[in-house]
Amino acid sequence: MFDKILIANRGEIAVRVARTAAELGVRTVAVYSDADAGALHVQVADQAVHIGGAAPSDSYLRGDRIIQAALDTGAQAIHPGYGFLSENPDFVQAVQDAGLVFIGPSADAIRAMGLKDAAKALMEQAGVPVVPGYHGDNQDPEHLSGAADTTGYPVLIKAVAGGGGKGMRKVDRPADFQAALASARAEAKGAFGNDAVLIEKFVSQPRHIEVQVFGDGTRAVHLFERDCSLQRRHQKVIEEAPAPGMTDDMRAAMGQAAVRAAEAIGYSGAGTVEFIVDGSQGLRADRFYFMEMNTRLQVEHPVTEYVTGVDLVAWQLRVAAGEPLPVAQDDLTLTGHAFEARLYAEDVPKGFLPATGTLEHLQFPPGVRADTGVRAGDVISPYYDPMIAKLIVWGETRDVALAKLDRALSQTQVGGTVTNLAFLRALTRHSGFKAGDVDTGLIDRDLEALSVQPEPCSRAQSLAALGAMGLHQGVPEFAGFSLWGPVAQTVEFMRGDQVIKAQIKTKGSAGPRVAQMRRPGGRVGAARCFTPGGVFEVEIGDACHRIEGSDNGWRIDGQSVPADVITHDSHVSVFWGNGYTFDLIDPLARDTAAGAGGNVIEAPMPGLVKMVGVTAGADVSEGDRLAILEAMKMEHSMTAPRSGKVAEVLVAEGTQVEAGQALIRLEEDA
Repeated sequence: MFDKILIANRGEIAVRVARTAAELGVRTVAVYSDADAGALHVQVADQAVHIGGAAPSDSYLRGDRIIQAALDTGAQAIHPGYGFLSENPDFVQAVQDAGLVFIGPSADAIRAMGLKDAAKALMEQAGVPVVPGYHGDNQDPEHLSGAADTTGYPVLIKAVAGGGGKGMRKVDRPADFQAALASARAEAKGAFGNDAVLIEKFVSQPRHIEVQVFGDGTRAVHLFERDCSLQRRHQKVIEEAPAPGMTDDMRAAMGQAAVRAAEAIGYSGAGTVEFIVDGSQGLRADRFYFMEMNTRLQVEHPVTEYVTGVDLVAWQLRVAAGEPLPVAQDDLTLTGHAFEARLYAEDVPKGFLPATGTLEHLQFPPGVRADTGVRAGDVISPYYDPMIAKLIVWGETRDVALAKLDRALSQTQVGGTVTNLAFLRALTRHSGFKAGDVDTGLIDRDLEALSVQPEPCSRAQSLAALGAMGLHQGVPEFAGFSLWGPVAQTVEFMRGDQVIKAQIKTKGSAGPRVAQMRRPGGRVGAARCFTPGGVFEVEIGDACHRIEGSDNGWRIDGQSVPADVITHDSHVSVFWGNGYTFDLIDPLARDTAAGAGGNVIEAPMPGLVKMVGVTAGADVSEGDRLAILEAMKMEHSMTAPRSGKVAEVLVAEGTQVEAGQALIRLEEDA
């Protein structure tokens, strides 16, 4: 076994690899960018090396600096995590040329699966079923159109490079083919520098089922399947293992096909063979097709670990150190059911726009595996994926596991940024998903209902009112009383654009009970979580509630409620099944002008201006794309809010901007 390894990644996967390495007695070296100097993955490692600027191109994608860091610290091997350089064969070769061990597959294996068309041809030779279509070299538009006719509509045009749905178009009829082809090629060229495409038969009621494989370069085993059909824009949201409705015959057929795929390229380490499944007639052994192979550990690997009892990272280290596969296929068993939900800082009502901000409060429920790379007090930056954590649960049955996931989500508390928590909870309660009737189109079909944000009732608003007045801490004895009875106090706060006015009467006192949250290093955080104390009467509109606080929690109108009230510098959060954030009103700033109104297009988050598509004096129509902002590994189009004429272009391409910075100004609307 290695004495020391370098982890060429950041965030939750770097923390997760470091945890297993420590259990094996292996020391770890972290690498970090300017933005990650105080990150959790730096803290948990035995050593840390600074490798460059905040942008990935200046740090985590700098293979030369990462290799030098390994050599300088005496690391014997490099674990790539996932993303960044994990599937870059040139990096793998450079690691080996430097005399180090790459904890993963060979450069040749990665190259073999790097392009979808070549990988499909290889899989056909290995006897792995592939989707009917055209995967050849002839990229003439007429030839591709003819291939689509032969395959039969509807078809998918897919870029041979990359992933994430970029360069992919569904075409329902021949008349639309050429326009869709041009669009797919342009997107693929911009994203991957390669505009080559392939044609595939579109599978109705598609399910995304993948098989975890593990090889030692000679033989391979599979660790059963995961269902990743719950997707939005080709990005996975909730994963589970095993796949609902899976039969023994189909599981055996898929597992054997995945093993053939891994052994055909001499695969070493953890990998995933992804299949597209035609679920229109249930799960059948003759209705699954090879899609691609991910030559790395997957984000969703914890669900496989839960149902098999295997630590996949430990296997990675052992095999990379020269050991054979730890078990034979017959030694592996499948027990229970597991789910993983991806918790992101993103604004669901605004089209899942990635969000930034300081995590003023972060708390996960006990008994739940929360793989995370952040802590309370950390900043969600614009440079990296905005994932906060992965919540993983296990149960003896699917129903039990799903109930545990819903409970875990309801008890997870995040303050300081918007999240997709309510969206995830809505998915766990979706009737189709609960029944196991899933396919990749489920979210898109019901997106409007799933994206509805829960609104706080008057009881939750009343708790917020106590927080806004600081009364959730408890009150001094006799506070709020006069000789004739309780004195009413009025407070105003906001939920979005709505001003909420509450009247509070203090009916009794339990004295203050304060428990301040502390950030790493002993610093007192901005967020303060208080044990309730006191008796209050709160009026909001037509509602009036009696609220009692004690060491045992809150009682509202005689009913115990599992709620927490958290105060921050400028807002208060109420966590009660869902999280509700209310903004405190600064009387001095309340009447300050809000800015330039609808004439200015502002950056919704910090990012890099990738493209400016207009000049001063240009006429634009409502919805026209004016600029493209790159942030958190995604591109976001800035569009015209109305028709008019461009007065000023305030930024240039390549400019790094902050949230709220003005990009383009339109002339006043006559």
